[in-house]
Amino acid sequence: VLNLIDLAGSERLSKSGATGDRLKETQAINKSLSSLGDVFAAIANKDNHVPFRNSKLTYLLQPCLGGDAKTLMFINVAPVAESAQESLCSLRFAAKVNACEIGLPKRQSSLKRLEAM
Repeated sequence: VLNLIDLAGSERLSKSGATGDRLKETQAINKSLSSLGDVFAAIANKDNHVPFRNSKLTYLLQPCLGGDAKTLMFINVAPVAESAQESLCSLRFAAKVNACEIGLPKRQSSLKRLEAM
């Protein structure tokens, strides 16, 4: 299973001046990012409870954030000075995710059979 999640649009509301539907979308994306950060923090701290149910995003990603799963995250860093604060926030989030050790992936037995052929 491959999941691709685009959280583009996460930004500072004060900077974007978003209103109406765009405002609601930005708030939802920011809430999902915050929940995802909470999940990664709980996994990194090896907490007994990981708050997967705090957002639809984290609930849907639950099987992808442990066990045999492999997780890869891309962030966007803008090269312009006006976006420096957003880029810094993105880098901090990525550092938080990078510090998290989900577990060691295991080879699936079906792959072993294919390699034997």
